[in-house]
Amino acid sequence: MRQLKASAWMHNRARMIVASFLTKDLLLDWRQGERWFMERLVDGDLAANNGGWQWAASTGTDAQPFFRIFNPTAQGERLDPDGTYVRRWVPELARLPARWIHRPWEMPEDEARAGGLVLGTTYPERLVRHEEQRPKALALYEAARNG
Repeated sequence: MRQLKASAWMHNRARMIVASFLTKDLLLDWRQGERWFMERLVDGDLAANNGGWQWAASTGTDAQPFFRIFNPTAQGERLDPDGTYVRRWVPELARLPARWIHRPWEMPEDEARAGGLVLGTTYPERLVRHEEQRPKALALYEAARNG
């Protein structure tokens, strides 16, 4: 989100990860994210932005399957293994070893402090736990599907 604020742009994969997180982890209405991005994107296109958010939220006419929910941590580890992107846009985590940069909440406290990290003080605690939210989202989508 800092990249979007600073540059009015975000790579498509990052946009999809954000959309999945907002709609399926935080269980927010896709229209909130769509509106936020449309107001800020330098390349904002109504059809592409609206359709992309519906696709990610599994609500559009050509939506991704509702059970496809990006794990933001796994995406970061796979696509940014050294933490280069995170270090640029989340300076609070810049001093962390690559091993922990996508999972700072799992870091031993002494290592965290050495990297300048104090969860809840220098960096926020996790908002949600993906492993808990995913089953909730799946249950909600399944209930809606069965009507």
